[in-house]
Amino acid sequence: MKLGAFSVSLSVKDINVSKAFYENLGFTVFAGGLEKKYLIMKNENSLIGLFQGMFEGNILTFNPGWDENAKNLEEFDDVREIQRQLKDKNIQLTSNVDEGTSGPAGFMLNDPDGNVILIDQHR
Repeated sequence: MKLGAFSVSLSVKDINVSKAFYENLGFTVFAGGLEKKYLIMKNENSLIGLFQGMFEGNILTFNPGWDENAKNLEEFDDVREIQRQLKDKNIQLTSNVDEGTSGPAGFMLNDPDGNVILIDQHR
């Protein structure tokens, strides 16, 4: 199963404070914008999303079809195929993708400890 790029999406209280903190750790802004209240920050192959007021808790995020530079991968497992494989393994999903669609889509599940996982395909 090819899940694509991995990042941690953090729910932050003050995006400016969080931005400064992660810049001190060597991260630079890769995408998003302060006016949008979200930033994607990068340090080599590591990605962290900072999101103010968009969701509660933190999320493990995978992007099928993208590498860590948001570049399209030649070969990848479509989000609907990943969903089918997980359902075949009797893994409970908290949201589903309409399997009759194509293109961008996403679904969510929780790991055994309640951590939220988002499979979010952008193409």
